[in-house]
Formats: sequence, C-alpha cells, structure tokens
Amino acid sequence: MKFYRHAPAPARVTGRGTTALRADEVSRHRVRLVAIDRRADRVELTSFARLPELLAPGDLVVVNDAATLPGSLRGDGFELRLSGPVQASRLVGVVFGPGDHRTRTEDRPPPRTFVVGERVRLGALACEVVAVQGRRVELVARAQEDELWQALYAHGRPVQYAHRLEPLPLWSVQTAYAARPWAAEMPSAGRALTWEVLLGLRRAGIALARLTHAAGLSSTGDDELDRALPWPERYELPRATIEAIAAARARGGRVIAIGTTVVRALESAAPELHAGAGIARLRLDAAYSPRLVDGVVSGLHSPGESHFELLRAFAPRDRLVHAIELAAAHGLSAHELGDACLIL
Repeated sequence: MKFYRHAPAPARVTGRGTTALRADEVSRHRVRLVAIDRRADRVELTSFARLPELLAPGDLVVVNDAATLPGSLRGDGFELRLSGPVQASRLVGVVFGPGDHRTRTEDRPPPRTFVVGERVRLGALACEVVAVQGRRVELVARAQEDELWQALYAHGRPVQYAHRLEPLPLWSVQTAYAARPWAAEMPSAGRALTWEVLLGLRRAGIALARLTHAAGLSSTGDDELDRALPWPERYELPRATIEAIAAARARGGRVIAIGTTVVRALESAAPELHAGAGIARLRLDAAYSPRLVDGVVSGLHSPGESHFELLRAFAPRDRLVHAIELAAAHGLSAHELGDACLIL
C-alpha cells in the first residue's frame, strides 16, 4: 500500500490530545481507507477501491443489507426519529425539540412531555402514544399497513447530519445492496461497497454473504441515552450465510464484517449459528474477544466516541489512536458519509 499523494491537511489538536478528523461528505466512489494490520503492527493509508487486494482468496465478506428508513418524522413542534423497524402499525423512536437539519443533535432543545393515550400527528399519520420512557416513545398509527408505509415515505426523510449544508435525500443513504427497510440510520460501513468493489471482491475469489440488522440511531444528543447505545437491535440470519461461514472456515478463510452491526449480529448468534431472527444485545468493547469475526470495516471515530470503544474489540487503543492521527494528518473525514478503516 502507498500513501495518497496529496498534502496532508493541518491536524487540529483536541482537548483529548488527539487530532481531529474532518466532517465533510466524501463521494462513495472516492472513500479512502486506513488499514490496520494487527499481526504486522502496521497502519497504512490507501483507497477503499483496493479492498479486494487487501483481503485474501477464500475470505468471506458479510454485509448488512438493511435499507435505510425515512426515519425522521415531523410533528407539531417536535421530531420523532425512529430507532428501529416499523412493526405492524407501531412506531418506536426518540423525540427531539424544535430545530432544522443544521442544528446539532446535542444543541436541540428538549421536547415537550408526552403522555400515554395522547393523540399526535406525524404528517398525514394520526397516532396514539402507547408508551413513554423519557424521550423514548412508542406510537400506534391509526392507519392500514399500506397507508402507513405510503405516509411514511411521503412525509418522512432520513435522519439528517448537521455538518451537511443541504438535506440528505433518501437515496443517498442506501447501500448498493439495500433490501428490507429496517435501519434507522444507514449501515454506513457499506456505503463505499459500490458495484465495482463488489465485483472486484468476486473476481479476487472473496465470497459475499448477507444478513439483515436493524441499525439504530447513532446519537440522541442526550448523554444518558447515548451512553446506553447501541440498544438491543433485531437481526435476521439467513441459512445461506451460515453455510457460507462454515465453508470459509473449512478452507481457512477469514470472516470480514462490513460494519459493527454485522459484528453484533454474528457475535450475538455465535458460537452455534442458527438461521432466523434474533436480538443483538451484545456490547462491544476492549474486554470483548470476537469468537467468529476476524476483521471489520468501519467508519473513522475519534477517542472518546462510543464507536471508537466498539472498535477496541479488534485493536488496542494505541493502534487505533495511531490510525486516527494518520487519517487526520492526511485530511480524512469521519462521520457516516466520510472515509473508512479496515482492521485485520
């Protein structure tokens, strides 16, 4: 691997003593990759398009094929962000006070109080509040299933990010292989897996498999709620994926997860994998040793962020800090629409 040939962006030192990453959007065709090789004690910078070259024939790449919901729904003076899939007529999420897409989540004012039995409207949807736990609420929509989904896609939009100048359209937060609309926010580790990269993996003798995991919210702006993230999340594991994992193991290949949602689903189901639905309750951190997943592709996250702690299940803190410093020095971008890292 070679470093990109461009002048490094000036690195800014944060209060934690580490360099800060940029927050601008990167085209999914131009994503860069910080590759962390644990065995060789090496951290290098390359293009995400070279992912097939960084893996080995016989490896298995597992993706989360959940499509992103239009999970941001506006009511009278509040916003509801769905935190999981729509189940029948039930909508479960977190409520926010007034603010537009340029207002940072942590700067939003608190929402008004909701009470069980209250009637509210979300666009054309008439709903009743059936459960309240702080800012977490559950609503039942008074609509037939077809009407509910039509209203959801007509009125809702994807969860927005304050660092972006213009609102995100729904199509821009879908992966190339998106299927069922289960994800509250995009399973963003797979954003750069374009059809060209997927074809490159196939040509390199690297197998592909999928599962569906209901990726939840990345942030609520509430410290207490954020410390508890990620919450238990639904997943479904196909029999074909279980067979693909067994085949990869039999030929000496590695299992590479595209995103921590894939890690949580597979590790929650391990060691005895069974096809079907489950709930991922596992919390990844430095104390956890993966039993099934050998490597992971993820976004870039700085020390102190909850997602940084998840990645410590795969690499020691000093190696991750080194990777972030390298990324910042070369102008890489974090957040859901930025660059990526690979840990092997």
